[in-house]
Amino acid sequence: MIKCYQAIVFLLLLLSLVGCEKKYEAPVPSLSWDEYNAPGAIPLTFRTRQAAEGVYSVTDGADMFGEQVALKWSFLIKGKDTTYYLSAFCEKDVSYIVLEGKRAHQTLYFEGYWRKIINTETGIVRFTIAADKGGKWLSADKMPVQRDSIIFSGVFGNNQDLPLNKITFKYQRPLNLKPLAILAHRGGGRTSDLLPASENSVEIVKLASRLGATGIEIDIRLTKDGIPILYHDNSLNLRLTQKNGLVGPIEEYTYQQLYTFVRLINGERIPTLAEVLDATLRNTNLSFVWLDTKYVGSLQVVRKIQKEYLQKADAAGRKLEIVIGLPETKAVDMYLALPDYASAPALCELDMETVRQTKAQIWAPRWTLGTQLDAVVQMKAEGRRVFVWTLDVPQYIQQYQEEGDFDGMLSNYPSIVAYYHYTQL
Repeated sequence: MIKCYQAIVFLLLLLSLVGCEKKYEAPVPSLSWDEYNAPGAIPLTFRTRQAAEGVYSVTDGADMFGEQVALKWSFLIKGKDTTYYLSAFCEKDVSYIVLEGKRAHQTLYFEGYWRKIINTETGIVRFTIAADKGGKWLSADKMPVQRDSIIFSGVFGNNQDLPLNKITFKYQRPLNLKPLAILAHRGGGRTSDLLPASENSVEIVKLASRLGATGIEIDIRLTKDGIPILYHDNSLNLRLTQKNGLVGPIEEYTYQQLYTFVRLINGERIPTLAEVLDATLRNTNLSFVWLDTKYVGSLQVVRKIQKEYLQKADAAGRKLEIVIGLPETKAVDMYLALPDYASAPALCELDMETVRQTKAQIWAPRWTLGTQLDAVVQMKAEGRRVFVWTLDVPQYIQQYQEEGDFDGMLSNYPSIVAYYHYTQL
């Protein structure tokens, strides 16, 4: 009887510990600034948006976000509507700020949120550009260039707290716009980094450009009935999905089973490759998609979808590259088995001889091999581009941009890649 009682007490204690396990979250704060939503406030024009981009010094708030930021616009198309976002990419703590803007008379208003990727810190941020701080010039259709006068004056807070801490950006110089493909890992970022959307989801792809990405890498698997889907791990697990009762390799389930019973951590469905490419083409300004093949089998169906969406992009006058990734020898064999492999855009992560064998247009060595300047020069002399993966440590991202000669960088933190790229002198 005593042993039974002890067992019950132990079980209750265990359950209480599990129930008290800390859940880490970094939710996007709710926004409701009366001035931003005031009657008469109108969207910003193309000229205003373009003129506001640049590298800005940070005075108030430098201890929180660093001494300078890069401001860059992106957009998201929703049906017939287009929403424009101004992102501030910061050096300190891999921080970023996402804003929306409006104008009332000669004053510009911006509201959004900030986030530090290295932890769970987030909060509301609000800015104004007063008429005498660049607002008058930014509001006009035709006036001489006066970017040096632009000052963003604002406040930020923590979580849902009323923003009271001062933050000020002052225009310094234009962005560095030399070509560099800034690629976001797993569609935009990892689920473990507590982004507002799950990795390899349609929703994270729609968010990626706000995080600094100009392109994405996504993980491709096949369902039991041969449908290409996005999912990184071999098996269904609680790292990526909510509890659903299904276990084991994802390839053991049909697409309909996954669609019906499985939800990713943030509630999204596991998407098909076609759904993600459709969203990339129709809803975003992303220009590059890297299809990382995570299965063994035929590439025919992936090649068919790749060809279909390249044709759709061409018909829409849309700049969009879609390449089949070749991470290992089995993927190379699958690729070479395609009857039209020589015309199928591809990226190869293996040695240079394999790159040549596959006729891949892009070589993508891992970052731990170094900047490999001689090899990069040789590949470029052969008409290829060179991307490097997966760079996440800020000091190495900076070093590889300054000392290397890469055409693209893959990272879980595209915002810090964007920061070092756009601020580079």
